[in-house]
Amino acid sequence: MRKLISIAAGAAIATTLVAGVTSAAAAPTTVAAAGMSHTISAVNPDVIASNERTAFNYFVARGLTKRQAAGIVGNLDQESGMDPTIKQYGGGPGRGIAQWSVGGRWDTISGDNEVHYTNVVLGVSRWNLDGQLKFIWHELTAIGYGYSNLKATTTIHGATSVFASKYEICGNCNLAARESFAHSAYNKYA
Repeated sequence: MRKLISIAAGAAIATTLVAGVTSAAAAPTTVAAAGMSHTISAVNPDVIASNERTAFNYFVARGLTKRQAAGIVGNLDQESGMDPTIKQYGGGPGRGIAQWSVGGRWDTISGDNEVHYTNVVLGVSRWNLDGQLKFIWHELTAIGYGYSNLKATTTIHGATSVFASKYEICGNCNLAARESFAHSAYNKYA
């Protein structure tokens, strides 16, 4: 299970950071960013906001409501700070915006792994934001990680909770932080 540090600690670390990565296809990063739990990133806050907006609009364009899209973005903010190049803090298995696990959904599970889907199916880098968003959609709609449950939600709370439990399958999810990020995304992009 993923270990979480407090959002306050992440924010405190972020105040000391100098922006480093500006490309969604850059090599994995290793410095902390605001709002993140167990991952570290050097992505500029403006890039993070752009990635949030891109993700929000991506899911709305596929027919999700703005509340459902915000629920997804809130989860991705908690998982990675919307940095597609992120590696889990402390050398853990999580990778990318959804923190897919090395040895699992990141690179191993037959028919359901991010590296194969982005590199082979899409022909883009595994660290590419658009490729990762497409892989999330693929997993939701073709693999079955909670799409019907997500579509049935009508609130930000419901969408955030369903995505955390059915897609992220996180242990100690810190749902309050995920929902806070989701409300923030909704207020900014809806």
